[in-house]
Amino acid sequence: MKGTLSASVSGANAFSDFAREWQTRLGDTFALAPLDRTTVAGFSARSRAFWVRDVMFNRFENAAALRTAGRRVGADDHVRLWIVHRGTWRFGEPGGIEHTVPAGRLLLQAGKLSHFSAAPRSTVQLLVLPTAEIPRRRGAPAPGPADTAEVRVLTAHATTVSRMLGGLRPAGADAARNTLAELARAAVAGGLDDVEPLLSPALAQAARDLADQRLTDPSLSAAALARKLNVSARTLQRAFAQEGQSLSAYIRERRLDAARRALITPHRHMTITEIAARWQFADSAHFARAFRKRYDQTPTDCAATAAREPDTP
Repeated sequence: MKGTLSASVSGANAFSDFAREWQTRLGDTFALAPLDRTTVAGFSARSRAFWVRDVMFNRFENAAALRTAGRRVGADDHVRLWIVHRGTWRFGEPGGIEHTVPAGRLLLQAGKLSHFSAAPRSTVQLLVLPTAEIPRRRGAPAPGPADTAEVRVLTAHATTVSRMLGGLRPAGADAARNTLAELARAAVAGGLDDVEPLLSPALAQAARDLADQRLTDPSLSAAALARKLNVSARTLQRAFAQEGQSLSAYIRERRLDAARRALITPHRHMTITEIAARWQFADSAHFARAFRKRYDQTPTDCAATAAREPDTP
């Protein structure tokens, strides 16, 4: 039991098109909330969602303001983790309690909501699970930080599942679902289980995502990434070892890829020495050796070949 939704809609019939696609792909278990009539009239959004077993994950971006119609939404047997990346979302609890969740914060919420709304140009990621996966806590929920290591690993895993869901066999779908639940608990509790093998692929992907953002950073290392992800360096290296590649090898390959793109850029302004320094190679000779080993040609030859080739129209 699994399925995906990828939709980007705008225009006069945007909401009806989106609602029809949502119903077809995700069904009644994760029913779409009823929206206020004025919201429907201006509906414009982009969504990428998937469900696996009894868990659903959705990345949702709304261009215009969003607001539900005045009746309770959601299901009593679901718990929802809302991760706000841009804009502001507001949630109403039965009994008149209101939560405002700005960008960079998350909210764990169980049972039905009286309403919710989003400011224009907001982006949220929503994970829906059975309530048994994250026991209810006493008192009203409070927003927490969305930039923790645990949230990074959760969203990295969800991105990977979304991309590979169609090829998963039943055992793989079970593992994907269980890892989502485990990571949701970690995001709420603020700690990863270092010895949980199911988390290794998600941890490795989160490290790759972070490394890709810091390729020019001289302090980029396995130890620095481990600190950022709140795990030991040994745990992170073990996660990469299970995939047959070391973290240092991944960083080196990504730096070489970036350096090669810079070399073949038309009318480039950096010298080979400057490119080597920018992507943190010790010197031009070290860069040339690593480059030749990867691409079977020197940086000089690569740049010369690119210069002789006509620009792509």
